[in-house]
Amino acid sequence: MSVWTDVVGQERAVAVLDAAARSARALVRARRAGSAAGSGAGPDVAAESDVGLGAAGPDVGGGSTAQSGTGAAGPGPAGSSAEPESGRGSDADASAMTHAWLITGPPGSGRSVAARAFAAALQCTGEVPGCGRCKPCRDVMAGSHPDVVRLATDKLLITMDEVKELIGQAQRRPWTGNWRVILVEDADRMAERTTNVLLKSIEEPPPQTVWLLCTPSADDVLPTIRSRCRLVTLRIPPPDAVAELLVRRDGADPELAARAARASQSHIGLARHLAKDPGAWERRRRLLLAPVSLRSVGDAVLAAADLVEAAEAEAKETTAERDAAERTALLRALGLEGDTRIPPALRAQVRQLEEDQKRRARRARTDVLDRAMIDLLSFYRDVLVSQMGGDVERVNIDLAEVLDRVAASTGPEQSLARIAAIEQCRARLRSNASPLLAVESLMVQLRPQARPVSEP
Repeated sequence: MSVWTDVVGQERAVAVLDAAARSARALVRARRAGSAAGSGAGPDVAAESDVGLGAAGPDVGGGSTAQSGTGAAGPGPAGSSAEPESGRGSDADASAMTHAWLITGPPGSGRSVAARAFAAALQCTGEVPGCGRCKPCRDVMAGSHPDVVRLATDKLLITMDEVKELIGQAQRRPWTGNWRVILVEDADRMAERTTNVLLKSIEEPPPQTVWLLCTPSADDVLPTIRSRCRLVTLRIPPPDAVAELLVRRDGADPELAARAARASQSHIGLARHLAKDPGAWERRRRLLLAPVSLRSVGDAVLAAADLVEAAEAEAKETTAERDAAERTALLRALGLEGDTRIPPALRAQVRQLEEDQKRRARRARTDVLDRAMIDLLSFYRDVLVSQMGGDVERVNIDLAEVLDRVAASTGPEQSLARIAAIEQCRARLRSNASPLLAVESLMVQLRPQARPVSEP
């Protein structure tokens, strides 16, 4: 099974990345041929025979505007390979590969999966790059390849120390593979000051280093970073492709998989959650019906408290086991066991761990609340489609009667206002506003303004 199998609904992006992997293999062969030829011609000739990577080249994937870039081996116009050097430019598709990639796409489109598959294809030793059967492919996909360094944060921001560690890793030569691949799955979670530290390393990496940055949008990174990367944009995968993936990879029931793919709006992670968690559908139904049943400001406040409390409970359930294991491991490393009193000299390390865990818990709570906002958006989107008479398939087909009642009792202006209120709440949650206050404000705005609409 190829490493590209799980990158569903992204045929154009896969074609671009596959071509780059094939070009990278040709560059590796040229480098080895140049080294073999130069080994008997003196150190100067051997040094000149090294094969580098060309300019960042044109953007590909989703039809975005092209960005020019500067490659590791020197400047060159976007979309063209640099001037041929020893062993370089001999392949017609040499410009398909470059030293830095920016892989973008909406949440749930499979950015990280595509980046990891590309990293595996670069390290592949099979007959075709990305075969999925050779040991390097299996190691990369399992996260155990020594030459693929992956950074994904479950905190709100990637820290300066983490980026500096990446820069150090990028300067090393490959241990066993063809390339040193640095994969940053949450590049949008770097502050501007942190991103600036990364700039020089991306602009002029060692010849065998490749950077892969993943963000929801190209605008989520600084222009100086964006201009030095080749852009690959993923699209929202079709629901049928997501459902097929859930059936094949997770063993989900085909009917449930199709329903989950539609309800999640083709978000692969959310679709898997709906397909695997029996209680997820009931929680989602209660969430979508809650605003419809609100009768007063007091009801809105109580509903907001329930939603935030449920988000905190789900986040705690997700992180509690890991937090306990990390604390136990740290205390053991410090020579402490059980309920032993922590000496003052060691308390700073324990406090640092607790702070990291609190930041991770806040990120988990924000993610749960954001998923709830996306579900609410899908509900009012369906209401608006009904009000406008659009010939578009509904997301929440199991709530058809409620949707019809809400659509009949309100107007398009109210639906648009509610959609805007949900988007505003999402923005507030991302800006570290008080979750309870943000959700309370939203629920007050979602109260029915016309006759009551009850659950069927």
